[in-house]
Amino acid sequence: MMKIVHLTDTHLVAEGLNLYGLDPRARLDAAVADINRHHGDAEVVVITGDLTHWGEPEAYASLVDSLAPLHPPVIPLLGNHDDRAAFQIAFPGALEDAGGFVQGRRETAAGTLLFLDTNQPGTAAGWYCEERLAWLERELAALPSPAFIFMHHPPFDVGIAEMDRIGLTQAAAFRAAIEPHAGKIRHLFYGHVHRPICGSWLGIPTSTLRGTNHQVWLDFAAGDESLSFSYEEPAYAVVLVDETRVVIHSHDYLYDRGTYAARIGASAEKERAYALGFDAAAE
Repeated sequence: MMKIVHLTDTHLVAEGLNLYGLDPRARLDAAVADINRHHGDAEVVVITGDLTHWGEPEAYASLVDSLAPLHPPVIPLLGNHDDRAAFQIAFPGALEDAGGFVQGRRETAAGTLLFLDTNQPGTAAGWYCEERLAWLERELAALPSPAFIFMHHPPFDVGIAEMDRIGLTQAAAFRAAIEPHAGKIRHLFYGHVHRPICGSWLGIPTSTLRGTNHQVWLDFAAGDESLSFSYEEPAYAVVLVDETRVVIHSHDYLYDRGTYAARIGASAEKERAYALGFDAAAE
C-alpha cells in the first residue's frame, strides 16, 4: 500500500511575523514534525498551493527552512497567493514543464501523479490557459496507468459563493480536457477552500482539507465578496492507496487533549459503566 501525505494552504509570511493572529511557520513546523514522527514512510508529501500569503522571497526562504527536515520528498504546488518567479528561485529543483509552469508527473507503483499549476498573476481566480491545457491533454492521453491529480483551485463550484467566484476561470475547457479520460483518474486533490470537503466530479472522487493556518468558515448564505475566516484546527491528510482502495484520513495534528482507552473487548455491562462514569479530567 502506498502512502501520500496531502497538505495545503500553508500561507507562510516572513519569519517572525503572524498572519491573522497565528504563526503560520510554527504551525507548518508542527506538521512537519508530526509527519516525520508518524508518516516518514510516505511516498511523497504534496502541498497544493498558497505556499505563502504574499509571495515575497522572505516567505519562500522560511518555507524552505521549514520543509528541510521533512523525511519524505515534498512536491510544492502554486496557488493564487504565490509568485511563480520567487518560488522558482527558492525551489530550483521544483517541477517545471516546457512552458515554465510548475507542472509535472511522478510515476509510482499505484499510478501516475499529475501536478498542475493554476496560478495567474493579477487574479485570485484559478487560471488554466491553452498551453497548460495542451500539456495536460498530452499527459492524459499518454497515461501508462491510473492517475491522481493534484491542483490548487477546484475545477467545480463547492457551494461557498466567494470561493466559487475565485474558482477556476477556464472550468468548461478544463472539463472538456478531463472528461474523455475521467475513467483513468482515481482521485483529484485540491486546496484553496480551507475546508474539509469530499465528493465527486464527472464520476471522479475529489477531496480537500483545512489549511495549516486559518480556515474558511462554512457559510452557504454569504454572498460574493463576503467570507469569514475561523480558527478551526489545521489538518493534513494521510492517503492510503492500493489496487482496490483510496482511503483518506484527515488528521488534526495540533489536537492536544489526549486520548483514552476504548475498552475494546469489555462486557456490555462494564463498557456501559466505564462510559457513563468517565471522568475526562482524570484521564
